[in-house]
Amino acid sequence: MIIANGQECSDELLGQLLEWNPFVVVLDNAIYRVMHKGIKPDLWMGDFDRGHDFEDIREKLYPLEIVHTPNQDKTDLEKAVDLLVERGFPAVNIVWATGRRADHTITNITNLVRHKEKIKAVMFDDYSKIFPLPANFEKWYPAGTVLSLIPVGTVEGITTEGLKYELRGESLTIGWRTGSSNEALQDGIVSIRYEKGDLLLMECHD
Repeated sequence: MIIANGQECSDELLGQLLEWNPFVVVLDNAIYRVMHKGIKPDLWMGDFDRGHDFEDIREKLYPLEIVHTPNQDKTDLEKAVDLLVERGFPAVNIVWATGRRADHTITNITNLVRHKEKIKAVMFDDYSKIFPLPANFEKWYPAGTVLSLIPVGTVEGITTEGLKYELRGESLTIGWRTGSSNEALQDGIVSIRYEKGDLLLMECHD
């Protein structure tokens, strides 16, 4: 599990995810908010471009692993996912990665597709569950579940079954046409297939 440094989710959602995830990574300045909540992460990483009392934090959160990642060509979240891929983790849940700054939110969401073949990444906030889709996807949903299909770039040959607004071999392009605010037509399986590109699914609720 990665706790980024954006807007916090509810304590209820955070608590549920902490129960499911045995290894917790915290990014840079979020460490202070995590400590305030009484959470003891396993690993703290970032470019650490502001002053920190590392010995004090290490003592309070022992046995905390600290990883300095000064590379400015990637965001802290990208570097955290890279690290988990290198260490062989099959999946990661991500929180506190949306809200606050819009540039960080857009980058964090769209970067989910970078490692879709190497790690199963899911991003959570209080209103959405976001993840990259494989070329063939099926899942049971209750009727009315809001499902948004968001292309990263252009996605070609999209065909759906079980949605209110079906796609039949069509293309979506970010900035021009997306599949926002679709929904499950009835209780049952929704299937989504596509031929080329990177496609995100957002399971949304208000």
